[in-house]
Amino acid sequence: MPERRSLETGVPWVSLSSTAADWKAADPNLLTGMLVQLHLIRAFEETVLELAGEGLVHGPAHSSIGQEGGAVGSIIGLRSTDAVNGSHRGHHQFLAKALTHVEGGRHDLGEIAKPAVREVLQKTLAEILGLAQGYCRGRGGSMHLQWFEAGALGTNAIVGGGAPMAAGNAWAQRHAGTTDVTVNYFGDGASQIGSVLESMNLAAVWKLPVAFFIENNMYGVSTHVSEISADTRLSVRGQGFSIPSWRVDGMDPLAVHLAMREAEERMRAGEGPAVIEADVYRFFHQNGPYPGSAFGYRPKEEEAQWRVRDPLERVASEMRTLGLLTDAEAAGVRHQSQEAMRDVAGALVEDDPERAGKRRIRPELWPDTAFVDVGVRGDASELRGARIRGDADGGATEEVRFVDAVAAVMQRRMEQDERIVVLGEDVHRLAGGTNGATKGLAHAFPERVLGTPISENAFVGLAGGMALDGRFRPVVEFMYPDFLWVAADQVFNQIGKARHMFGGVNPVPLVLRTKVAMGSGYGSQHLMDPAGIFATSPGWRIIAPSCAADYIGLMNTALALEDPVLVIEHIDLYGRRDEIPEGDLDYHLPLGRAALRREGTEATVISYLSMVGVVLDAVAESGLDADVIDLRWLDRASVDWACIERSVKKTNAVLIVEQGAQGTSYGAWLADEIHRRFFDWLDQPVQRVTGGEASPSISKVLERAAIAGGEEVAAGIARMRDEMGGR
Repeated sequence: MPERRSLETGVPWVSLSSTAADWKAADPNLLTGMLVQLHLIRAFEETVLELAGEGLVHGPAHSSIGQEGGAVGSIIGLRSTDAVNGSHRGHHQFLAKALTHVEGGRHDLGEIAKPAVREVLQKTLAEILGLAQGYCRGRGGSMHLQWFEAGALGTNAIVGGGAPMAAGNAWAQRHAGTTDVTVNYFGDGASQIGSVLESMNLAAVWKLPVAFFIENNMYGVSTHVSEISADTRLSVRGQGFSIPSWRVDGMDPLAVHLAMREAEERMRAGEGPAVIEADVYRFFHQNGPYPGSAFGYRPKEEEAQWRVRDPLERVASEMRTLGLLTDAEAAGVRHQSQEAMRDVAGALVEDDPERAGKRRIRPELWPDTAFVDVGVRGDASELRGARIRGDADGGATEEVRFVDAVAAVMQRRMEQDERIVVLGEDVHRLAGGTNGATKGLAHAFPERVLGTPISENAFVGLAGGMALDGRFRPVVEFMYPDFLWVAADQVFNQIGKARHMFGGVNPVPLVLRTKVAMGSGYGSQHLMDPAGIFATSPGWRIIAPSCAADYIGLMNTALALEDPVLVIEHIDLYGRRDEIPEGDLDYHLPLGRAALRREGTEATVISYLSMVGVVLDAVAESGLDADVIDLRWLDRASVDWACIERSVKKTNAVLIVEQGAQGTSYGAWLADEIHRRFFDWLDQPVQRVTGGEASPSISKVLERAAIAGGEEVAAGIARMRDEMGGR
């Protein structure tokens, strides 16, 4: 018979409950603060549901009524410099953090709605209604509430989407030398999501001070937790990552508070993350003012059983037992909360003069529609004063391999800017990663070059959290651009949208490096050109250098910007020897400036990255007298339209050349925009050279057939000449 022995994870997993002695030992100010916050949040949510019932909330009204205990219990003891980020059902999380920030968790039963409290309530309600005075200026609404000053990093409409960001914020807290912590809130549904589990793993490996707080209300919309998890004790997730975990009754705010205190002690001491699971219950449906039983997925008996465990009543009852609260005082807290919310709502809505008995949003409070696109990205004012090198600037040069220039400029910037952190798979090993692009960095900066697990969704989201924190400037490497699909939520929903979604003012200084590897035989899941995908996503800037000298200047500019920047490299360029300015790694190339690589009169040929060299050879061989434009900047906001316009008005014909597949083509939108802008000057439709429909295959001959090269460019030039009438 085989020998068997039980294995243990080695970290605690406990169920924690409060006792009468705990309530007796609790600071009366803490209990008073809990009671007041619970009532303010309850009255706030009741007002939201009331306004939603009148059709005044545009979008969902995800009420947290019933779940307030978990948020208040876990947040009321936090510092303002501690941080939280929340779920789509996050009003209570946001309000608990904001109220704790303005009142320090201490409230006066005689006057619970002081001016600072009323301001929090009004600005939060204004945000939910989409009004200009809201915390995100009306853009965030119910599901994207953010107030950095209070440590509220933002609630999140993507289930589980905030976990990597929270881990990134915790990384910044720890490496900035603080003892601050971050709490990431999510529900039972998110407990099965990859981004959450990947983030737990990263947080455990790097000992980050982040608590993963599970609000287990048992229902993901209408699906019961037993239908989605074999073990409904969701805090068991921590055991798989050696994270200590607590399971508490979320209807008991003191029990939650005690669990959070134990978790805080561990996190603040540098011992790593924690998992806290609070069993809670939303008294209403996923969205709106009706109970779940009205939709048939919850029995009324279950709802009744949970309602008698209301956290507001629990705290009030315990305080009465201790002689800390009278019935009249309890009623007064309820009355003051409701009165405060009536005043707050009255400042935002008014009687509708056109509909008797109805209310409307006060018209003067809506955002100006001119604000719609403001803040998609920054204004680049941070580049003022940068030393710009022009394309015609002379001086001594030296010859280097392209990939060595990639590593050299990064080393130079890391020497000059201690905020820069490099992270990605294998960037710290193999003498500079899989291609040598991070050569020497791990030796020079061992604490700032982070080799990651194969978890793109987690580590790029973590970098997003670092960037939003503002104390660090992450540079992320995706080994291949196809992996962006693994991390698409963090890349597009989170990082790309963050500045605009939260009001247009938050910098997101992040650089994402990746390489196009077409022609290397790595097959359909490693070879894409990501330019066309990123160009359709708001918020990202994109650079695509075609030579080492450009790479240095463009990377310096990317690292100075306060926007997320995609840096596309090409494997064909890495080994090429290029001339760069001798001894100079500090110059910038200007934002939004293309390079005119060749001048001509017959046609305008536009390309980027390694295809620029292919185009120059093909044009020379064909005898076409053409302008050749190297775009360098590819995002919509940074394309050098002035350069393109000058050329098109001269040549009246355009050919766009790219290497990759038609479906993810960058040239498709560019051609459309050129037609719209310069139709009157075009003598023929914009011509395009691209790869085929399919992603490149592993077979050498099929791969070559799938991508564009010199032959395809020559054929494109021939088609253009045919349209010109053969000239």
